[in-house]
Amino acid sequence: MANLMPVALQQVRALSSATASVTRLHRSVYCRTYPTVVVHPDGSTINIRYHEPRKVIKLPLDLSTLSEAERKARLEARKPRKKVKILEEVDDNFNAKKYMKYIKKSK
Repeated sequence: MANLMPVALQQVRALSSATASVTRLHRSVYCRTYPTVVVHPDGSTINIRYHEPRKVIKLPLDLSTLSEAERKARLEARKPRKKVKILEEVDDNFNAKKYMKYIKKSK
């Protein structure tokens, strides 16, 4: 029988661009990015660097995960609201002769 020696396991750290998402960007020259907040549908937020100057990016909500009542409420809120026309009838009973005594006449 051959003598089997256990092979030493070596941990190899794979360096890739994904490590920048965990710590920081490891670059000497940074591309032009802007700090941006990403809002998930559940309300949680993360800070990222985005190539366009935006303050907030809101991710869309998956309507298939909602209950029927919540889905109807969301779809109703998306519809444009109808403009309400306000008709005002102003009763104009202004009499200018009543205020003639307050006007000074120039000489």
